[in-house]
Amino acid sequence: MGDAAEDFPPFTTVQYHFYRLRDGGVLDLINEALVAASRLASGRDASPTAGVIDSQSVQTTESGGISGYDAGKKVKGRKRHITTDTQGNVLCAVVHSAGVQDRDGAVDLIAMVRDVFPTLKLLFADGGYAGNKLQTALEAMNGPRIEIVRRNERAKGFVVMPGDGWWSTLSPGWAVAEDWRKTGKSASPHPRHGSSSPPSTGKRDIWQKQ
Repeated sequence: MGDAAEDFPPFTTVQYHFYRLRDGGVLDLINEALVAASRLASGRDASPTAGVIDSQSVQTTESGGISGYDAGKKVKGRKRHITTDTQGNVLCAVVHSAGVQDRDGAVDLIAMVRDVFPTLKLLFADGGYAGNKLQTALEAMNGPRIEIVRRNERAKGFVVMPGDGWWSTLSPGWAVAEDWRKTGKSASPHPRHGSSSPPSTGKRDIWQKQ
């Protein structure tokens, strides 16, 4: 067997096919099918009615592209902004400057997820999404309702949840979704999730059915 690099096609070939699948909407269709299959396997409806919205700012290199400064996190780079269902399946995602506030960046993301999953009626979010500006934008687009889960002031730092890891890095909404679904408590390694208070018992029952 030759050099490992010889076992793969040129990166330009891979890039071409990736862009073709992305721009043609094929990757979106695959994701929708996988979300539906995962939900049906768990005994839920194929399309979600509730989910989570969150973001994560990450540092980037100086090589160019979208960039900005997140004053709250003290990070210069980009922001990964996603929505998941209550199982942690990624529904939609966008990438924008880290300088874009969550409540501002949420508008385009929620518009996307509403078009793909029109059954989505409720999104759980942290305090970064509070305020009349986002609420007004959602009402104008007939979008889902945002429910703010306030920070638990008694929480300090965060606790790593057993079995967590790669998924929580890929999907900021995964950890809080999984914790609340199983126990009604947030013990995520994501700092913002680890500082959030769980839904009340009644809301938890709703969460587990969505």
